[in-house]
Amino acid sequence: MQGLALVTFPAASAIFADPTGFHLSSAQYGAMFVPQVALAIFASAVGPWLARRLGMRGLLMLGLGADLLAMALLAASALLIGASDAFALLCCATGALGLGFGATVMTLNTLVERLAADRADAAVLTLNALLGAGTALAPALVALFAALGVWWALPLLTAIFAAVLLVSLAASKSALGPAAAVVAGAGLPQRFWLYAAAALLYGIVETLCGNWATLYLSTQRSAPAANASYALTAFWLMVTLGRVALAAAGRRLPPKWTYVALPLALAMVFQLVAHADGALIGTLAFGAAGLACSGILPLSVSLGGAEFPTRAATLSGELIAFYQIGYGVAAFGVGPLRELGGVDYSTAFSIGSLVSLSLAGFALGIARGSRTAT
Repeated sequence: MQGLALVTFPAASAIFADPTGFHLSSAQYGAMFVPQVALAIFASAVGPWLARRLGMRGLLMLGLGADLLAMALLAASALLIGASDAFALLCCATGALGLGFGATVMTLNTLVERLAADRADAAVLTLNALLGAGTALAPALVALFAALGVWWALPLLTAIFAAVLLVSLAASKSALGPAAAVVAGAGLPQRFWLYAAAALLYGIVETLCGNWATLYLSTQRSAPAANASYALTAFWLMVTLGRVALAAAGRRLPPKWTYVALPLALAMVFQLVAHADGALIGTLAFGAAGLACSGILPLSVSLGGAEFPTRAATLSGELIAFYQIGYGVAAFGVGPLRELGGVDYSTAFSIGSLVSLSLAGFALGIARGSRTAT
């Protein structure tokens, strides 16, 4: 559900930009994600504090409720197409999504690490593969419902999905474990900032693909909008399959060095993306980018949790916050670069190679100093 909710907005980017749809400019489209980033950072940063007061179950319910509100508002925005109030409603929807994403993902990462402490890398990768399954489905479902003239059906169905989960959790007797145990440990260690920098840079490179792939291929490369959406589907599908493969490989692929290799591969793939000259090549290139992205954030969380086990919730929440900062940089920054700086999409993706190389440098610092098993 969280994967579906997270990618429904960028998957509908063609509808937001279409003159017959919401007719947003590139800058407006980017600005639409600012409330999402702000509230996701807030939820992730104060998540451990909230968990201590609400419990893990209460924090998860807060996240699910915010996701429900976000999808309901997005579905309702279809009634305001062409109206001046539409942009404000969309910003409210993305803000609610940010709160939901920050609270839900932090809680789930923490719980899964505790439930499978002996195989935390594989457990977190599997959890994020399920998140990726939703993100992979969203573009295809948006394209399907848009072809039927009811694009708003996906956020409506996702809202119902969230409501079912929320009611089920409310009826459950499980407390999901003591919150105090996962928020133990005060302060952040010095090496945390390596993980934070890696999460921030990863947020930039993932969001370049996740938020701008469809607009890049449909505007600069003149691909039909439906075909351009396949590239976004390929990206998230390969993110998911990559996480499944890494989880299955387990110790046969040393997590630390896989963590270093992935951003190096991504730096090369971004050059393929920047030079894609059509929908087919673009789809293949974005699929390769998804594979290279697949393990970076989950391994950041699991390696950090293994290195600092008494600060699991704090680390997970703060890493999601820094990831969201990177998300915001790419989600908002590309629009002004295009409209004020004259930077085209292909140049933005070329810059992604430099960001990936910087990410590889921080990953190397983490791998060389980590106390986890190789």
